[in-house]
Amino acid sequence: MFFSKMLIPTLREAPSVADIISAKLMIRAGMIRKLASGVYEFLPLGLKVLRKIENIIRQEMNAAGGQEVIFPLILPKDLWLETDRWNVYGKELFRLKDRKGAEFCLVPTAEEAVTDMVRKDIKSYKQLPIILYQFGAKFRDEIRPRFGVMRSREFLMKDAYSFHVDEADLDKCYKIMFDAYTNICLRCGFKFRTVEAASGAIGGSFSHEFMVLADTGEEEIAWCNCGYGANSEKAECLKIEQSQEGALTAEEVFTPNVGAVADVAKFLNLSPEKFIKTMIYIVDKKPVAVLVRGDHEINEIKLQTLLGTNEVILADEQTLVSVTNAPIGFAGPAGLKNTKIIADLSVIEVSNAVAGANKKDCHVKNINYKRDYNADIVADIRKIMHGDACPRCKKEELRFSRGIEIGHTFKLGTKYSKSMNATYLDTNGKENFIIMGCYGIGVTRILAATIEQSHDDNGIIWPDNIAPFEVIIVPLNYTNGKTKEITEKIYKELFSKGLDVLIDDRDERAGIKFKDADLMGIPYRITISEKNLAEGNVELKARRGGKDDVKILSPEETVNELLRIFKK
Repeated sequence: MFFSKMLIPTLREAPSVADIISAKLMIRAGMIRKLASGVYEFLPLGLKVLRKIENIIRQEMNAAGGQEVIFPLILPKDLWLETDRWNVYGKELFRLKDRKGAEFCLVPTAEEAVTDMVRKDIKSYKQLPIILYQFGAKFRDEIRPRFGVMRSREFLMKDAYSFHVDEADLDKCYKIMFDAYTNICLRCGFKFRTVEAASGAIGGSFSHEFMVLADTGEEEIAWCNCGYGANSEKAECLKIEQSQEGALTAEEVFTPNVGAVADVAKFLNLSPEKFIKTMIYIVDKKPVAVLVRGDHEINEIKLQTLLGTNEVILADEQTLVSVTNAPIGFAGPAGLKNTKIIADLSVIEVSNAVAGANKKDCHVKNINYKRDYNADIVADIRKIMHGDACPRCKKEELRFSRGIEIGHTFKLGTKYSKSMNATYLDTNGKENFIIMGCYGIGVTRILAATIEQSHDDNGIIWPDNIAPFEVIIVPLNYTNGKTKEITEKIYKELFSKGLDVLIDDRDERAGIKFKDADLMGIPYRITISEKNLAEGNVELKARRGGKDDVKILSPEETVNELLRIFKK
């Protein structure tokens, strides 16, 4: 393959709209071009990487027993109404009508489609388990597309779905798929962690995210050396024990124009740990009071999961006043009537606490659980924070890292099979709902995450497995007869052994060729100069090596060295 014959429009500078390093380098390296907000074109170089990632994933899916299928890009509204996700999914769902007025959506995920496929043709336990997967474009109308292809409106994804007779069979398959995803991450050269996660709009009872570690990661993950790991939405919080004091008499105090915990703490010269923060939410159209310690924050995902609802919304000021008789900043649990109260585990440990008095410009000191207020539910509903202990080993403090989610595995149970009536007949001829699992991994996300984790000031540093080319040959003067002869000889020998090789045959200065090779991240560069050829040698340099990490070898030694490296 010749550079001059390929569409590789490299740029010295990235457009100002590129907001993270992967987007900047992909645009500069001639891999992608932006067509509209959150919509990108893939040029030949970018597509080569996507296809290599896709092949790794396909190999692992096939090894796990998966069968590849293809689902339509548009799905009828009726399927999504069966699961109620037409209403639940929100504005991220692209909705459209055909010329007859029939409603469809552009597929963001294919649970409905695959369940419909299976319920039509799977009838007996003898046909289970089965794993179906596809590679396909997905569409989500992101409110603010950003980070290049990391959070775009259209992206390439592999989604797999498994179908089982019972939970035990699902557990076996989940472990197989978990291992397959681990292998994909290892083969792509990632430093990564697997963490427990919230299931979100997909649903289900149990899920894991595969997080590529990168300072630019959009999510924070908590982890421990004991093996525990979770994203911030899912991370468990232990009850924080506090020394118990003798109960003091409750006392109302005047706190004029001071509502925020930090301000009231300063005003009363007390620690925020002595405060109870009371927030009013609307849950299924009813107000609910939610309590956390003054130095903690409410985890709305945990709250939503606890209450088994699709959405929790902070009450507006009018609702807040109607429930508490007080403006924002002065709500408290003592004296609240006709309102469900949910308290975090650590709240009930606070002795002689301070909270809003449900009266403007007033707080109440020395309130205690059971004596002055009660809770209908006590549970872990707060966000994890630095200094928290690991909920598994209960010994070490949790550590925190930034991560990029590239894969997510779910145990769906019967969420979709029940709503869509996907059943099978067991050994006794009894009809049962099929048990399901779901396993998604982002092909375009892997591409971007690789660059976020592996780059330097000169450009991308690809792992060997997914680089667009494994070797680039840079003849400094391709028109020279001897240079051209050796270039083509090396190319043919490497290509015949299955290596992906690019010849930079352009009439450009050596510096430009070297900069483009580094920018594109091709793992190995062979430089052919008349000076080295005079002594029968060429130059071999690894992209990951330092500036002086160069080997001077004969053409034959160079070919043998590369065949050894790539195990050909």
